[in-house]
Amino acid sequence: MLDKVNKTVLDNGIRVLSQKMPHFKSVSIGIWVNAGARDEALSESGLSHFIEHMIFKGTRKRTAFDIAREFDAIGGQTNAFTSMENTCYYVKAVGTHLNTMVDILSDIFLNSVFHEKDVEKERLVILQEIGMLEDNPDEYIHVLNGSNFWRDNSLGRSILGTRENISSFDANAIRNFFDLLYQPDRIVISVAGNVEHKQILDLIRPCFESIKQQNSFPERKKPEPFFDSNIHCKEIEQAHVCLGILGIPITSQKRYTFSLMNTILGGNMSSRLFQQIRERRGLAYSVYSFINSHTDTGMLGAYACVEHKNTSETINLVLKEMRKLKVERVSSDELNHTKEYIKSALLLSSESNDNQMVRMAQNELNLGKSVSIQKVLDKIASVSKDDIIELAKELFQTGRIALTILGQRHDKNTYDDLLIL
Repeated sequence: MLDKVNKTVLDNGIRVLSQKMPHFKSVSIGIWVNAGARDEALSESGLSHFIEHMIFKGTRKRTAFDIAREFDAIGGQTNAFTSMENTCYYVKAVGTHLNTMVDILSDIFLNSVFHEKDVEKERLVILQEIGMLEDNPDEYIHVLNGSNFWRDNSLGRSILGTRENISSFDANAIRNFFDLLYQPDRIVISVAGNVEHKQILDLIRPCFESIKQQNSFPERKKPEPFFDSNIHCKEIEQAHVCLGILGIPITSQKRYTFSLMNTILGGNMSSRLFQQIRERRGLAYSVYSFINSHTDTGMLGAYACVEHKNTSETINLVLKEMRKLKVERVSSDELNHTKEYIKSALLLSSESNDNQMVRMAQNELNLGKSVSIQKVLDKIASVSKDDIIELAKELFQTGRIALTILGQRHDKNTYDDLLIL
């Protein structure tokens, strides 16, 4: 198994995590902020993602080209992403370039200038990104599904924001939002590779201990889900269908059972939805179930892309498999195969220092502690058939299903009558 996770809390509250992986030549570093699209008011929607773009556009001593050139000069892979609850900036390079990696990454994180001219240029890029999303129905359906399920709560909005907001944000709005959200007690720096913890601290401490705590962080509101049918008309060849069920938080003790149940339902090629809808009937090329879990709530969803005439049949098949999970215990073979699938995926991912960097940070942000791979394996192994059937009974209930369809005009009443669990 891997070496233990080392953790140090700096004087200002920033948490530094590291895991030594002695057989690796590369080092993966991520600066994580426990702030994302969920922490935006309606008028601020899109600011977290806008900041992610602007971080790479220049500092007091580096232009955007300097940043790109210096990362390329060490063969570094760098990027960033924004989620509902977190934002991450990361770099991976050969460990001999560790000093340079930290120098550039800390500079763009701490010293970005947010020039108005750069905001104007990046505004156009993000507007293009919104257009690309809306032109991809297999991605856009998930935005519509979230909006239908969470409604006015920030979890129901696109991470990219709206065209109106993106067109209105200026450098001051971006800078003020950055100062409000990027507070030291919400920052985790996660490092995985062939490095020593003291080596990391010696590089990070002088830079990051200068960050001061600012005003209070905006309170997150736990949303109430809405269970309704929502049809979005668009002249496309196929219907994109999402069903949403209230799930459980990522912090729940039932999360291992939840993961197993999702995998059985539609998480891989041997799953029930894949076999019933694609393999046996040929109704869809793409069909799967998925989990969107947050710190205080979550969603279990099912997606399929089908011909319009097959929409009702497909929805019926998805609901049929959900009902079966409530009343029939899974077989020993199916449960054991699913456990092995998840355990193997976890072990294989542990061979990547990128994945370990992410895993350490997410455990710290979501649970406030490190969770060993062995403990996760033991928890997965302990899930029983009764655990799955009890969770299915808890979650799969008539009147607690949201249906979202993107495609040609459909009769909403037709589908309302189908949503029975």
